Amino acid sequence: MSKEEKLLEIRFPAKAERLTLVRALVKRAVQTVGCNDALGEKLVIAVNEACMNVIQHAYQGNSTGDIVLEIHHAGSQLRFKLVDFAAPIDLEKVKSRDLEDIRPGGLGVHFISEIMDEFKIGHLDGGNGNYLEMKKSID
Repeated sequence: MSKEEKLLEIRFPAKAERLTLVRALVKRAVQTVGCNDALGEKLVIAVNEACMNVIQHAYQGNSTGDIVLEIHHAGSQLRFKLVDFAAPIDLEKVKSRDLEDIRPGGLGVHFISEIMDEFKIGHLDGGNGNYLEMKKSID
């Protein structure tokens, strides 16, 4: 296994308008390790959806909280980690809505599971936050 390298670490306010910058940084970071444009765009979508879920569900629109995004690279593996400092979420409620239910929203988990090879979600130690870790092979 190759040594893991941190490509990016950014801490930003949990505000939807900050995601323009986050998307641009994610795109550049994954391009630096050889992701083609199509895969890069998909990874940007997955990270954007994950950030929106944190903003809407963990922080419930309270924009005073922060989100930390890290992107790591080892060999052909990318690892994305999002951390928030909101109250612990109900992990049982983290699921995609039925795709037959045609309406806006509620598909973030679906996009993440379709784009990423694996993901896991949990609570930070001490009960003051949540994390989402997503992995993608770029071979």
